[in-house]
Amino acid sequence: MKVLLLKDPKDNESGPDPYVEELRLHGFEATLIPVLSFEFVSLRSLFEKITHPEDYGGLIFTSPRAVEAVKLCLAENDKNEAWVNSLKEKWQSKPVYVVGKATAVLVSVIGLIPQGEESGNAEKLAAFICSRESPDSSSPLLFPCGAIKREVLPKILREKSISMESLVVYQTAQHPAIKESLGSYFVQAGIPSSVTFFSPSGVKFCLGHIQALSGASIDHIKFAAIGPTTTEALTTEGIRVSCTAKNPTPQDLALGLKAALEL
Repeated sequence: MKVLLLKDPKDNESGPDPYVEELRLHGFEATLIPVLSFEFVSLRSLFEKITHPEDYGGLIFTSPRAVEAVKLCLAENDKNEAWVNSLKEKWQSKPVYVVGKATAVLVSVIGLIPQGEESGNAEKLAAFICSRESPDSSSPLLFPCGAIKREVLPKILREKSISMESLVVYQTAQHPAIKESLGSYFVQAGIPSSVTFFSPSGVKFCLGHIQALSGASIDHIKFAAIGPTTTEALTTEGIRVSCTAKNPTPQDLALGLKAALEL
């Protein structure tokens, strides 16, 4: 049972991608094709803010890339030394809110303690934050984010008078090899039983190619999404979504695909 995963490789650890491995354990032949490329920006501004933890009430990370931006800020020896010697301990005394286990793992790698990883999406994380933060606090939560982001979380926090400061630290673009990679996959593997999208950007950059490569056979593909935002992007394009993972984890995706494919 062939499954195509349109996502980026994992950001940490060695060995196989956890989604590929989990699906293999459930009897799927999963192939991962990267769909996005990233450019980090404003790292100097980010480091300036990271060096003043006293100005903030905590951190919010809704993607692994935002944590990667912090890691890049600390890559130089003198900056990393400052982090290890004092800054990390100061941030450890503040909440660090995250969406998803992949982001939580990276937060742990830089020495901070993640909260809210089980939220699963921005709406649930916003509710989690609001249940723990005091309205009208003078110290905002620092939110490093991508240039393409949904306004759901900022909107909910504003409505609850939770102070937050956003900083764009990466930009998203189409992976330069996506068309070639998809073409090679369809030639070698044929029409997959399922295609899973991991972001609205992935839908934007890949769906047209898949429709062209599949032709009339597209009706035989079960489309899946890692969460409700991606499901919405597919539905907007007229695609029937057979599976939305209950949570953005390899285990939940595997269970959802098994149900959708009636295995």
